[in-house]
Amino acid sequence: MRILLVAGAYNSLTQRVHAELRDRRHAVAVEVTPHGSAVRAAVQRHRPDLVVAPLLKAVVPRDVWTACTCLIVHPGPVGDRGPSSLDWAIDEDVDAWGVTVLQAAEEMDAGDVWATVGFPVPRVAKSDLYRNEVSDAAIEAVLLAVDRFASGNYVPRPQSGLRQTVAARTRPYFGQAMRRISWHDDSTETVLRKLRGADSQPGVRDELLGGEWFLHGGHAEDALRGRPGELLATRAGAVCRATADGAVWIPEVRARRGPGLPRACKLPATLALADRLPSLPEIPAPLYPAEGHGTWSDIHYREEGPVGVLSFSFPGGAMSTGHCRRLLDAYRAACSRPTAVLVLGGSRDFLSNGIHLNVIEAAADPAAESWANINAMNDLVEAVLTTTDRLVVSAIGGNAAAGGVMLALAADEVWCRSGSVLNPHYRRMGLYGSEYWTYTLPRRVGAPMAKRLTEEARPVTAAGAQSMGLVDRVVNCGPQDFTAEVTRLAARLAALPTAQLRVVTKKAESERRASTKPLAAYRAEELAHMLRTFTAPEAPYHALRRAFVRKQDAPADFGSEGAVAARPADC
Repeated sequence: MRILLVAGAYNSLTQRVHAELRDRRHAVAVEVTPHGSAVRAAVQRHRPDLVVAPLLKAVVPRDVWTACTCLIVHPGPVGDRGPSSLDWAIDEDVDAWGVTVLQAAEEMDAGDVWATVGFPVPRVAKSDLYRNEVSDAAIEAVLLAVDRFASGNYVPRPQSGLRQTVAARTRPYFGQAMRRISWHDDSTETVLRKLRGADSQPGVRDELLGGEWFLHGGHAEDALRGRPGELLATRAGAVCRATADGAVWIPEVRARRGPGLPRACKLPATLALADRLPSLPEIPAPLYPAEGHGTWSDIHYREEGPVGVLSFSFPGGAMSTGHCRRLLDAYRAACSRPTAVLVLGGSRDFLSNGIHLNVIEAAADPAAESWANINAMNDLVEAVLTTTDRLVVSAIGGNAAAGGVMLALAADEVWCRSGSVLNPHYRRMGLYGSEYWTYTLPRRVGAPMAKRLTEEARPVTAAGAQSMGLVDRVVNCGPQDFTAEVTRLAARLAALPTAQLRVVTKKAESERRASTKPLAAYRAEELAHMLRTFTAPEAPYHALRRAFVRKQDAPADFGSEGAVAARPADC
């Protein structure tokens, strides 16, 4: 069928719906349409058989949904209505929720139901939940609804005739007044729930060190204590703040700016607060988590027999110069251990999205920081590529893009959860790319496919990535089960009689390739392109980066689909 996707942003769910429908050989057009009039124009332009809206804040005009079937993806069960469905679910600490595909109607979220799918609600950040459990349920519901529509004989059911897990009601927008933290009164559990509900967007507005900030993300700390609201320590760019009965780590903050001013960058807390931050102890992040100790670290390592697992989780998947250097140190430490297989990744949610555009944008010299960041990424990728004494597996539990995909490709095997979306390209950020992609990508998929992936710049599903050779294994499991499943599979890999032979063979192959063209040559060629871009003020990269960070429209010459960023949005 000819299907038109209309969305307020080309976010992770829109990308996954786009890629999954394309995998099923539908002709899919995408329009980022923030206004109802734009929806009308898009439908008139494409004349689709069906309209699907994975993320739509605008009201679909009546003349559109009466003339063409329009399916709205609502992140709530049957009966739930309103713009803040997930916020309310997290605030009420529900154990289960749902996604419903509705037909557009006069009343928002009140249309007839084409499909509904439930999902569990673990205590994770809203953006993580959205990219994983919500995304899995949404895809199942959308594909079912599309198949039902294509059959021509399915009649959607009125909500009144369906069993409802929640009372039919429209709940209001979940505004900042509902998110407000009372540091003197709120328990750690309450603070974390509020932070989880706004980790990516919009953040929790708060007063700190004489200014107003949006707090992004939160993790429990069970040892440090202080006066409620007091800053206690720093760690890996985060600040630790006391609650009424404990403390939480806050990784990122964003300054609140007045009307008419450009949006501030969301930054590691210590960087954003640098000129206000009092002298605080820097507590190193534990690489080896202690059993039963409830603290936070963005990088950790563990072993199970012959398998080492080096996991990391950086907000939004962005890796700054500092992130890359700390992860490289941890990788070298992991390589000093006597393991047969080293798993890189293995956590739910993002593996990596490459360089940290927010930190770069906020730097005094963005060109210099871009150069430092890409070189730090390259150092990390090179370390993986030159590991020849064991097998390395990249385990992608969520999404990955740009340099994050290339980091994964440096391993001997790439395993990917079935719900992941990959963006193996840099073009939509106006970059040639680095991280040895000219070496690893053609080696995996062939030169013609590498050219197509980087030039078309489209998202790829896990199944699609496996079919083209981009990944070796698709792990069919839920987000919560990925770590355990990957560890089990890695143990099986280590136990294979051929495992040691593979190590010997890969060392010989690495030496053979280096004799033809050393890795340093690939790096130098890629970085020559990158340096020209970084140091040219007129290069599109600078305007595209600014638009991505400031949540502005991308330059018009990148087209209607080009108004999307180079990699998945935070949600």
